[in-house]
Amino acid sequence: MKILIVNGPNLNLLGTREPTIYGADTLDEIMNRVIDIGKTHGVEIVPYQSNIEGELVSTIGQARTQYAGIIINPAAYTHTSVAIRDAISASGLPTVEVHLSNTHKREEFRHVSLTAPVCVGQIMGFGATGYELALLGLLRILRP
Repeated sequence: MKILIVNGPNLNLLGTREPTIYGADTLDEIMNRVIDIGKTHGVEIVPYQSNIEGELVSTIGQARTQYAGIIINPAAYTHTSVAIRDAISASGLPTVEVHLSNTHKREEFRHVSLTAPVCVGQIMGFGATGYELALLGLLRILRP
């Protein structure tokens, strides 16, 4: 079984970008931990990151024939991208949305997620651990 992890804009800057909000771990460090957890569960984790909306949409669109599920941190596109929302919906794959920070404790414009309604769940506010929780939750759905 393979699970795709999609990371949106500016997540490549983790570790140096506003560590008081996003933590000190780099995206590679976070993804390596999730890959290791996946291995213990017999799952291949495939991480992907792009700052470009169209690339994210294309990757999600191609996932339907290659993956059992998706974990996504759409980052700023959470609040603006109908295209990413539609790609998740069209994929037909169970998808878990992750945010490092609790977006409801931040600026008003971050309180609405366009992507959450087409996801099976949403995890936020637990920092990098949110990705691990998302994987475990998604595995419960894929392996009831």
